[in-house]
Amino acid sequence: MEDPDTVSGAANDARFIGETGVAAQIAAIAEPVLDELGFRLVRVVLSGRNGSTVQIMAERPDGMLTVEECAEISRRLSPVLDAHDPIEGQYHLEVSSPGIDRPLVRPSDFVAWAGHEARIELKELLAGRKRFRGTLAGLEGEEVCIEVEAEEDGRQVVGLPIRLIAEARLMLTDALIRETLRRTKEAAKSSASNRASPANVHDGSDEVEA
Repeated sequence: MEDPDTVSGAANDARFIGETGVAAQIAAIAEPVLDELGFRLVRVVLSGRNGSTVQIMAERPDGMLTVEECAEISRRLSPVLDAHDPIEGQYHLEVSSPGIDRPLVRPSDFVAWAGHEARIELKELLAGRKRFRGTLAGLEGEEVCIEVEAEEDGRQVVGLPIRLIAEARLMLTDALIRETLRRTKEAAKSSASNRASPANVHDGSDEVEA
């Protein structure tokens, strides 16, 4: 697997899919806090669940996130959001991992999950279509490579310009579930090792999801 930092177009691994409106305001508040803690923002999603819910999807640079890390993020982020007050009225803060069928929001995501199936929707037509579903094949320059089924030529790898991607998400498959479980076990071992240090013990509790 290629190192994302050595791939053209991925040296600056900022999110290319962002939020709008209030969600964008929350993302602007949350991202510096996550950066300081050593995590990355994936998405901010607003919903009407539990009255009003702000879901913060976050991850470590390796793409994983434990329940304990969700709680740590929630404890640090809650008072910052309260101070900026981006949402009128009460709301429920939910910090979670991106999930198995996760959104792909950075160039490096397409490298990290190469070999797995994904669904990509473009902002405009490319070769007569906007939706592509197939197996990720990494990056080439400023394009995401994905192996898709072509009507006349069978399976072939096509390049989709990153700047045209409106939405991208992994597809839930048995292979993806197995790989996610493997990575989660590794993350749990790393977290257990970190908790062995008194400097990493935190007080308090928050409702979180992983």
